[in-house]
Amino acid sequence: MTKDKEKVLENILWSIALPGFPQLLNGKYLKGFGFIALEIIINVQAKFNLAILLSFHGEIQQALDVTNFQWLMFYPCLYFYAMWDAFKAAAGKSSPFMYLPFVFSAYSVTVGLILSPKVMLFGKLWGPVWLPMSFVIPGVIVGFIVKMILQYFTRK
Repeated sequence: MTKDKEKVLENILWSIALPGFPQLLNGKYLKGFGFIALEIIINVQAKFNLAILLSFHGEIQQALDVTNFQWLMFYPCLYFYAMWDAFKAAAGKSSPFMYLPFVFSAYSVTVGLILSPKVMLFGKLWGPVWLPMSFVIPGVIVGFIVKMILQYFTRK
């Protein structure tokens, strides 16, 4: 693995752990602390950590009951924007439209969050943690497909 690819992977993995960490690693302290502060504010107001804990214990209805969806709706966009910012800083010049998988993931996770109180998969309610997380994969796939289409048409 090249040093550049390792840096991209490091930034993505730290961003998954907590938005803002890669920015701190890259010396962007104001931006890093800003992302961390926003993440903490949204997380606390949405009661997201409690929802995560309850979800891991299989208490999906309780997780839905404690979640403040008005606040949690901000989380996917912040999360994926911070991840995109970390990716962009580590990758330097990346391929055109590389932001699209991040954008479409934010969109699809938000839709998953909206649907989470009602949608059942395999006869089970997945709740405010598992259903939105499962929507990341279609978001990434659609983002890469749209990216490839736009790259194809802008090359002509």
